Amino acid sequence: MSEAAQCVDDRASHDERTLSSAETLLIAIACGALAANLYYAQPLVDLIAPSVGLGNAAEGMIVTATQIGYAAGLILLLPLGDLLDSRKLVLATMLVNIVAILGMVATTSEASFFAAMLFVGASSTAAQLLVPLSATLTPQHRRGAVVGRVMSGLLMGILLARPAASFLADHIGWRGVFVASAGLLLVIGIFLMRMLPSHQSQTRQSYGKLLRSLATLLATEPVLRRRAFYHAMMFAAFSMFWTGAPLLLLSDAYGFSNSQVALFALVGVLGVFAAPVSGALADRGHGYAGTIAALSIAIAAFALAIFGNHSLLALLAAGVLLDLGVQGNMVISQREIFALDPEIRNRLNAVYMATFFCGGAVGSALVSPLMHYFGWNLFAIVGTAFPVVALVAFFLFEPSPSETPRAETASDVA
Repeated sequence: MSEAAQCVDDRASHDERTLSSAETLLIAIACGALAANLYYAQPLVDLIAPSVGLGNAAEGMIVTATQIGYAAGLILLLPLGDLLDSRKLVLATMLVNIVAILGMVATTSEASFFAAMLFVGASSTAAQLLVPLSATLTPQHRRGAVVGRVMSGLLMGILLARPAASFLADHIGWRGVFVASAGLLLVIGIFLMRMLPSHQSQTRQSYGKLLRSLATLLATEPVLRRRAFYHAMMFAAFSMFWTGAPLLLLSDAYGFSNSQVALFALVGVLGVFAAPVSGALADRGHGYAGTIAALSIAIAAFALAIFGNHSLLALLAAGVLLDLGVQGNMVISQREIFALDPEIRNRLNAVYMATFFCGGAVGSALVSPLMHYFGWNLFAIVGTAFPVVALVAFFLFEPSPSETPRAETASDVA
């Protein structure tokens, strides 16, 4: 971190008021509710497609459209957090999200449905505006713990979205699921309007220059480059498992129903407990050891998953361990990149998220060919390779704690 950036961060930590426990909880809930929008549709594709006139070939595009919108939002919206008042930007983006959800529910046209889905995905990135804001409004010695709590909320939303959508759709239909989401976001937005502190960035660059700077961040920030790579590998493994495991459970090997698969997915909720613990460990200067532990846990998870086609207990244990490792690594990595420069936190987060999002896309794309042509065992072996590559890269390229610059260590903020 540069001396000027450290001074700005010190002012943010000591001169401005910091987040209260209630504000942190509210931000965590908001992040979860926004992130859940990306996943509600996944188990509801068979219900959504006929109601908006989609054929079988276009069903997969329902989820893809949201993901494309989200990727666009990461690149186009997050840099605005380094330019505008973060509170106003978050509230405006949430309002767009609510309108887009209601538009998606109201439409019966294929073209307008996909356009609404793109906007739902793009505006759901308001969650990723809240994460760096929570870091900015928190003293450095508490930042990992607070970011961990916020990420716990975000991850809880991701993990609960699929089973919640499956259960609710049986009672209120797929449109009811999204109307409920819009109502929840409206309530949360009202509370955020009253409680969320303002934060005006000091950046005076143009929006175009901010966008162009994204392309150079990976080249000029080695911490960002390393951490984005580690988590791209981890998220590839995560996406592989949580796309492949339901297919295994629905197959003749287990013969689960959709509701039973939804119950299985709930084991992933245990992973959220890794986020605040990992953040607190990083605050105490244990980020190096914590990363090794997180990557190793993910390797152990896939080693267990190899037996998942014969043992439900092994598959359950693999799901729990994988989520613990992935969420732990994510929070430690975010704490590291948020320490680089407080004035570019939103752009750092945009590059970090977009990079590991690509890793997740690669992992998801491998599932069908691997399981169809080679079966579950090779699928699990390939999944193991991703965290193994991340761990090897960590040992090769990550500076040991004794080599880390003093400005980037927890000892700086005793």
